[in-house]
Amino acid sequence: MSRLGVALAAAMTLGCGAEGEIEQPTPLYGEVPIEYPIHMWDQDMEGETLLRVRVEDTGGVDSVEVVESSGFAAFDSAAMEGARRLRFTPARRDGKRIEVWAHVPVRFSKRPRPDTLGIADPRSP
Repeated sequence: MSRLGVALAAAMTLGCGAEGEIEQPTPLYGEVPIEYPIHMWDQDMEGETLLRVRVEDTGGVDSVEVVESSGFAAFDSAAMEGARRLRFTPARRDGKRIEVWAHVPVRFSKRPRPDTLGIADPRSP
């Protein structure tokens, strides 16, 4: 299945209680594992969900929360499901990998933008 009109913002914000300068985790791009719900595409629906994800020291995601809903349960669910499969370069403090919480905006849009990833029709093979 293709990923469609879903964009992840490269700039992420972190939440961490400890001191010291932190190198932010960065998403590993390639295929974006977040799918645009086909019934929302067919209805010309668009939206943005802001997620809070916990990035492990290995770069995987082990927890996902919706910070700001798109207003559509289908978008929020698709964003959460796909975010669990995201991979990142781990955050670092003093050269050591650390776990951090990061905000990840997920935009569901039918309009291509230069900063989006994986733009394709969800109905295409």
